[in-house]
Amino acid sequence: MTTPYRLFATAPKGVEPLLQEELDALGCRDTRQRKGGVGFSGTPEDAYRACLWSRTASRVLLVLAEGVPADDADTLYGAVTALPWERQLGPGKTLAVDFVGTTRGITHTRFGAQRVKDAIVDRLRERSGGRPSVDLRNPDLRINVHLSHDQAQVAIDLSGEALYRRGYRRSPVLAPLKENLAAALLLKAGWPAVAGAGGALLDPMCGSGTFVIEAAWIAADRAPGLQRAQWGFQGWLGHQPALWEGVLKQARDRAEAGLSRLPPLRGSDSDRRAVRAAQENAAAAGLGGRVRFEERDLGRIEAPGGSGLLIVNPPYGERLGDIESLGATYALLGDQLKRHFKGWRAALFTGNPDLGKRMGLRALRRNHFYNGALPCVLLQFEVEAERFVDREALDRRDATRALERARSEGGAFFNRIRKNQRIIGKWARREGVSCYRLYDADIPEYAVAVDVYGEHLHVQEYKAPGSVDEEKARQRLEHVRLLLPPALEIAPEKISFKTRMRQRGQNQYQRQASRGEWLQVSEGPARFWINLYDYLDTGLFLDHRPIRHLIGEMARGKRFLNLFCYTATASVHAALGGGASTLSVDLSTTYLDWGRRNLELNGIRPGEHGAPHRLLRADCREWLQRQRGKASFDLIFVDPPTFSTSKRMEGTWDVQRDHPVLLRDALALLAPGGVLLFSTNLRRFRFEQEALAAHCGEALVVEEISRQTLPRDFERNPRIHHCFTIRRGS
Repeated sequence: MTTPYRLFATAPKGVEPLLQEELDALGCRDTRQRKGGVGFSGTPEDAYRACLWSRTASRVLLVLAEGVPADDADTLYGAVTALPWERQLGPGKTLAVDFVGTTRGITHTRFGAQRVKDAIVDRLRERSGGRPSVDLRNPDLRINVHLSHDQAQVAIDLSGEALYRRGYRRSPVLAPLKENLAAALLLKAGWPAVAGAGGALLDPMCGSGTFVIEAAWIAADRAPGLQRAQWGFQGWLGHQPALWEGVLKQARDRAEAGLSRLPPLRGSDSDRRAVRAAQENAAAAGLGGRVRFEERDLGRIEAPGGSGLLIVNPPYGERLGDIESLGATYALLGDQLKRHFKGWRAALFTGNPDLGKRMGLRALRRNHFYNGALPCVLLQFEVEAERFVDREALDRRDATRALERARSEGGAFFNRIRKNQRIIGKWARREGVSCYRLYDADIPEYAVAVDVYGEHLHVQEYKAPGSVDEEKARQRLEHVRLLLPPALEIAPEKISFKTRMRQRGQNQYQRQASRGEWLQVSEGPARFWINLYDYLDTGLFLDHRPIRHLIGEMARGKRFLNLFCYTATASVHAALGGGASTLSVDLSTTYLDWGRRNLELNGIRPGEHGAPHRLLRADCREWLQRQRGKASFDLIFVDPPTFSTSKRMEGTWDVQRDHPVLLRDALALLAPGGVLLFSTNLRRFRFEQEALAAHCGEALVVEEISRQTLPRDFERNPRIHHCFTIRRGS
């Protein structure tokens, strides 16, 4: 070709300036930053070099056409058919189409890809008589179509597989950085200059070793694409194998010479599995014996040389409680830098730059990037005494400013909490209630539930709807964190925070943390174990307090069945109320163990078959069907989950859909004159009395007692639960 190719290299958001510098250094012409990458022009050799040598690009595209009309699928089909595909793909070959974007006329990317594929196939069949087939995994030619504002860019993907897939990641660990983003951060942090001066590199939280491996390849002048066996251009008719082999040979020669001058490169991690994964990846990258990884806690790191670069990607923290605990990690990192790394550079990549303040170092530069869709910052430091900061003084200053800002912006929340504590707290003290709801999204902008458990607080954040700006929701949650201690005169360490989301299946049983802190609380004559940190729920449903007291009053001399018993708190009340026997049934071993501890705390020793008080692990629905005619109870409490997809339960469970059949089976175990209590927290629940009567084949007396069982502290939310008593008709 006498005219240069039009090319476009894609990159992660924020990496475009670094990519442009790379392409300029490779000799590409007319480079220009655009959203999502860099456009440029060049020869076939330039395109090969960009594919092989770019450390920051995601893909390199050969642009066939821009501004292609795409008002609708038919218009796009006609425009793509007009392109000379017989010059790009030979007969009998395979293709795949990557389609990005939608318009009013093309609302599904799969449909758009299908129409582009049809256009190419029809053109080739007409011109050559052959019909290419589709291979989505490993095609001879991959087509890239980007649609925006009713116009499309049509290109050939010269990369094939994404360029960040270097071929060495054999053992990934949780949430690794993509290789091209890691390389971009190293370049921005000045690693080439540090390595050129013989400086060392250390990643003290190395994970699978990406920073260390990418740094080694940069220092060794090794092309990042050198290990790849397949490229997108190899099935393209314009490919020039001899030219490509020349580019490849030059890269091999440079890599062989560069490996001999590597500076010290080290990675460490407290996780043994991560270290093992990093070692395996380094070996796959041809760096076995040339870089070193070791298991080492952050508090024991040491500088591997006289000067160098420490680069680290610590956890960011997605939940407020996580963020609080991570402050200590960032502080420890800052202390280690001050103690052992004077004269070094440091670079910290984080999605939460506020945590970076905990390091006690004044950042020299702040560079903005994205890790996927998450905005992040690369904080760069020079570890010199004049840049050290008195962290405690800074913390006090920042805390004062943050509290003043929270008081100014969140005054309505502060005042509401104080008001609720005066009114509800007074009621709770009068009634002897130690666990109660203090606040339940009274102010919609502050969408949290605040529960009092003795001297502790449990705060659950309601998941904000998509219409609410995430940053604004985060700021308001920060207001809650800052304002609760002064509003209620409670120490911050006695407040637990959780994000509250709808749970499905086993998620509701899984640990949220592992602090192992258990508290005893009292409720009338009963005492219970609660856990404010380790699980989604605390072990005590506060809105069921009146129902539990009612069960205690009704249970004297009765045989009590507690279905979906949770932590068996209702069974405790029944036993303390003089119940002749209690049987608590649940599918969760965690909850049953918790229930056993609650019973024993109240002097009730659960036993095996025949004992007056028992715990049974079973699917309540299956167990009920097996018990027909085998058991009889005077008082039954049924409090099923709203929805469940538990793997251990047959199919799905929906309380609105399935409650008539469940209650029919439970009523089959109800003794004459007995009472069944049914409760659900589904806000829009409708009791299907006619369906239940039809299933049972007999008259039933159903009374809704939701209002009578609504606690004083939940009166602001009268639909917190629905509760019914069910008796057989005379």
